[in-house]
Amino acid sequence: MLLVGLAFAVASALVTDVGFLMRQRGATAAPDVDIRTPLRTVAGLFRQKWWTLGYGVALVAWLLHVVSLSLAPLSLVQATLASGFVMLAVIAERCFGFEVGRREWIGILLCAAGLALLGVTAHSTTGTHGSYGLAAAVAFEGGLILCGALALLGHRHPRANGREGPLLAAGAGLLFTVSHVATKALSSHVSVSNPGSLLTPWVLVLVVAFVGAFFASARSLQVGEAVPVIAITSAVSNASAILGGVVVFNDPLGSDALQISLRIFAFALVVIAAAVIPAPVRAAGHRHEERASGHATSPAAA
Repeated sequence: MLLVGLAFAVASALVTDVGFLMRQRGATAAPDVDIRTPLRTVAGLFRQKWWTLGYGVALVAWLLHVVSLSLAPLSLVQATLASGFVMLAVIAERCFGFEVGRREWIGILLCAAGLALLGVTAHSTTGTHGSYGLAAAVAFEGGLILCGALALLGHRHPRANGREGPLLAAGAGLLFTVSHVATKALSSHVSVSNPGSLLTPWVLVLVVAFVGAFFASARSLQVGEAVPVIAITSAVSNASAILGGVVVFNDPLGSDALQISLRIFAFALVVIAAAVIPAPVRAAGHRHEERASGHATSPAAA
């Protein structure tokens, strides 16, 4: 059954990548995402066949993930899911026509190695730690929201030229984690027999964070390169969620000095990968200059 569970995990990683790439194709065909007109933006996205199909594929990926968790240990599933970053680059090149450069390949491999190491070293640290300290939860969520807001606002800065997509992707990944932490915290309060238990601030945190992540992720797919944006969103979300388990829900960082060191090293690999994956600013600047000069010299463009 273990091999079957890991096979479902591989399938989940593969389907997740396909769904993300399909949504990227739909997002680029949709009108610009504008948080000031949320209903119009959502309608514009879901009018695109690729975006709607991509969300359906994402649901299938989630179901495959649930099955894999029921058949294999969480740590092994986490390590297996890290292979999705490598498959992302291959699928993007072979099936969707994207070009993945050496810099992106290095970042993707570093990220896959870091997440796989986090999964492998979690074999004795993963448990059902449902309790949490309110102060730690508020501080951690507040820190994520602050960092996410800085990333979302930073993409408009003139010096962010060429990195708008990665910054939006990082912000989306952090906000997705905010919603995940809120969901886990909410699960310890909600009772099926008591609908009034839903009257908690965690519901508001969950909804606002998910909505913000939805719009940020959609916009990142419109303005950024597909592979870097998808990889950064997933890497930041996965790594920050694991960190949230340690900080908020008292998951142990490790059982001995070696394991703690390896997990800290794994976190460092993911952070380095997120910095390496985006295309160089200089190259992006040259592309913008070429487009501008092309528009300036072309009567048809004018």
